[in-house]
Amino acid sequence: MTPVARPRRSLLFAPASNGRALEKARGLACDAVIVDLEDAVAPAVKTTAREDARAALAKGFGGREVALRINGPDTPWHADDLALAARAAPDAVLIPKVSSAETVRDIGRRLDALGAPAHVHVWAMIETARGVLDADAIARTAREPASRLTLFVIGANDLARETGARVRPGRAALLPWLQQTLLAARAGGLAVIDSVYNDFNDATGFTQECEQGRDLGFDGKSLIHPAQIDAANAAFGPSPAEIEEAHALIAAFAAPENAGKGAVTFRGRMIEDLHVTMARQVLALADAIAALHRN
Repeated sequence: MTPVARPRRSLLFAPASNGRALEKARGLACDAVIVDLEDAVAPAVKTTAREDARAALAKGFGGREVALRINGPDTPWHADDLALAARAAPDAVLIPKVSSAETVRDIGRRLDALGAPAHVHVWAMIETARGVLDADAIARTAREPASRLTLFVIGANDLARETGARVRPGRAALLPWLQQTLLAARAGGLAVIDSVYNDFNDATGFTQECEQGRDLGFDGKSLIHPAQIDAANAAFGPSPAEIEEAHALIAAFAAPENAGKGAVTFRGRMIEDLHVTMARQVLALADAIAALHRN
């Protein structure tokens, strides 16, 4: 788990061309909204959807983190989408199908040239074979402030399409690529979000995949339907039991009788300073979630 700046348990895609979905998102319990100009918008309405996105971003989403997913650099809509992102200044601009470090650098340079405020970050979708193979090089651009890169989003649908992998329950065929991308993200100091789950009527399968994603180390899940929000929030947020244990672990390590000790016994296991750091991250995430949803 990365140090917590904002909770990202549930990132809901909302098509820019669907005004009802955008309005509904403002009252949902998702941690973040991704206003989508790419896959969810038909080519015939890309231009009008861009104006709809501008209006939605201007109105805001009630304190939630907001990203704008734009069309890729190889499309005729990309330049106008990026210009909108610079003007509208969402928290992040999500770039699809990032396959090279130079793509991230170029986006960062162009956002600077367009006058985008410093708070507009770049999020990269890793959803191609080349993107997975070069994930480490892409993630390392986060050390270059001009890149603005702060987060990876996995795109399993496009990855499966390109590779021919069959996506079955448990995602066995994808696991090596998910882990490789996650390791690259963490080495680069990035947050990383698991892919969407397509069957929003399959609550059991979705919950299982959320639990798997959390076990792997993802910060949250990207979502295609509001029905998926509660399960994602539960899986990627600390439970009451985890919060209680975090408080107790920190107290045990700080107890006077343990002063000066490098490792102590806590509830039948040995703990050391790294476990205290992890417990503080749990509590920081719980506090951030509570603060977000009080607004």
